[in-house]
Amino acid sequence: MSSEAYSEIFKSIALGRSKKFANNVASEVVAKGLRMKDYQKAMEAVAACPDVREDLTAPIKAKIQEGTYKVDASDFADKLMRKYQETRR
Repeated sequence: MSSEAYSEIFKSIALGRSKKFANNVASEVVAKGLRMKDYQKAMEAVAACPDVREDLTAPIKAKIQEGTYKVDASDFADKLMRKYQETRR
């Protein structure tokens, strides 16, 4: 596998993108004609990254457990509607 392909996969992981995104990158790399052995190495790299970024979720979990995490219903509804409209495009 070219160093550029590995670089793209690890960059996506370092940026905190999901495994699904990294899997897509790996699939694109394979689609460009790489050997199965290289694909397996890429998939191992993807499997090694966590599904959840603990550095981002830990503070929110702590607030929820303390009972201090508050969600504004209006903000939530606005975001929910925006996401819904994005999926309809």
